[in-house]
Amino acid sequence: MNDILDDAYFMKQALSEAEKAFDEGEVPIGAVVVCDRRIIARAHNLTEMLNDVTAHAEMQAITAAASVLGGKYLKDCTLYVTVEPCPMCAGALAWAQISRIVYGAVDEKRGYSQIAPNMLHPKTQVTVGVLAEEAQRLMKRFFAGKR
Repeated sequence: MNDILDDAYFMKQALSEAEKAFDEGEVPIGAVVVCDRRIIARAHNLTEMLNDVTAHAEMQAITAAASVLGGKYLKDCTLYVTVEPCPMCAGALAWAQISRIVYGAVDEKRGYSQIAPNMLHPKTQVTVGVLAEEAQRLMKRFFAGKR
């Protein structure tokens, strides 16, 4: 597979996690961590279930991936996440030294690129907009149900 097909495939996996979050009443954000073209971690928001504001999909995925790899650095990994990481998650991703982040929908209010654009590790590559419409639709559907 080429990178574009890989990105779409893995983002669909993250969207599947976001659907799980939606079904559980969580803000529907999902994430997967990929290393050597293999998913090593899957996660979605758990802030409501765990009553923990730090239980974002990215934070859960970082912890799970580090456990699989047996170390805290994700230097040869890619995070696929349905919505742009917040500054907290971007900071954790910087500390983890993740090689690449691919996200779908931009978060114009709380995304790291608006608040702290230099938050990521300088070597981290970022790809924006992969299956963004699908991620946005899911978020809109969730918040429409809350109003």
